[in-house]
Amino acid sequence: TAAAIAAQPRLNSVVHGSHFFSRLAAGTHLEAHCGPSNYRLRCHLGLVVPAGARIRVGEEVREWRAGECLVFDDSYEHEVWHSGDTDRVVLICDLWHPEVDLEKHVRPSL
Repeated sequence: TAAAIAAQPRLNSVVHGSHFFSRLAAGTHLEAHCGPSNYRLRCHLGLVVPAGARIRVGEEVREWRAGECLVFDDSYEHEVWHSGDTDRVVLICDLWHPEVDLEKHVRPSL
């Protein structure tokens, strides 16, 4: 997957967002935080998802599932807990919010 993404230069720019693997060790708590703006949506694709890994966005708490995506606006407060026994791994992809006019709001600032 990493090689396929790296082979596409157009996907590796600020204009197209970012994507990376995230490994979360068992016993980890990521404190509540917010992303920098609501221009993007964040997609988490569950790859290795043991029991006990969950995320809260706003007032909703969800668990990842292998092979499924969670998509959320990370400008909302969110936090993560992992009370399981093994690492959780997700592929994170940032997507431009579908209601953002890239030509008007994003490209002029690049």
